[in-house]
Amino acid sequence: MDNLSKKRERFVELAEKRTNVVLKNLDLLGNLSNKNNYEFSQEDFTKIIKTIREATNELERKYNNSITGKKTFKL
Repeated sequence: MDNLSKKRERFVELAEKRTNVVLKNLDLLGNLSNKNNYEFSQEDFTKIIKTIREATNELERKYNNSITGKKTFKL
């Protein structure tokens, strides 16, 4: 197996594991929406969603920059 194949294999293995962890944790976070068991405000929910969106936007930016090799600047 050449070096590229090993890198691909390792990427797939880690990406699957890490994505499944994220999905599981999002599911667990969703369980906190049960008002019979937890008390939270709209502000709490908004902060959680905003933080997750910012993190996924940053992830997307990293992948896009890696693929295109370009860093962009906007005002």
